[in-house]
Amino acid sequence: MNILRLIFILGLSLLGFAEQVWADGNPVDKVYHPRVVANERKFEWRFASRQTSEENVLAQRFAYGQALTEYLIVEAYISGERDETDDYGLQGYELEARYMLTEQGQYWADWGVLVEFEKQHDEGNYEITTGLLFEKEFTHTSLTMNALLVYEWGDSIDKEYETEFRLQYRYRFMPEVQPAIEIYTGEDFVGIGPAFMGVHRYEGIKQLKWELAFISGLNGKGKDHTLRFALEYDF
Repeated sequence: MNILRLIFILGLSLLGFAEQVWADGNPVDKVYHPRVVANERKFEWRFASRQTSEENVLAQRFAYGQALTEYLIVEAYISGERDETDDYGLQGYELEARYMLTEQGQYWADWGVLVEFEKQHDEGNYEITTGLLFEKEFTHTSLTMNALLVYEWGDSIDKEYETEFRLQYRYRFMPEVQPAIEIYTGEDFVGIGPAFMGVHRYEGIKQLKWELAFISGLNGKGKDHTLRFALEYDF
């Protein structure tokens, strides 16, 4: 475990010291939790629709994930996106690893690390995302934060970096229904909006999770709304 932890931390540090040339991006996506469940396997579907004054982007992701150890889970994604001619097709592939640095409740807050590698379909464009995951529980509420650094390069895009920050403050009203507020920031983007999520538990570790959020951009550049939905089955 010490070797894996060191690799993740070193990777994060190297990207943090790299020369930073910031890029634009839409950071509205899943807010990651640092917790990993031993022997966990999952199927996941994510849907996001972003409407601005200039475009209407529709994207989906399908994933399978499996915990390799009690601290490390790896997920593989395929993603699709609707283009400017309203045709829907394969957009890219992604491999994601999430490592739990501290056990739940071990310290004042729970910490984890995220590393993602993505390749665009039919083009030599690549993206690496790495960052820290934070979660703290306060009685019946939970505060979750993601601080991420993204590096892009490829045949048709310039080498560039962007930072992303995601925050979710959730009220654990009941397992099936948990209202929240989410905040997202990126280069030239700030968004905030309501979210709802829940979990329905079956026998053993089997459970079905759902998330729904509507995020409005606060950049003063006209309409910028994102509707995101996620469904995850753990077994």
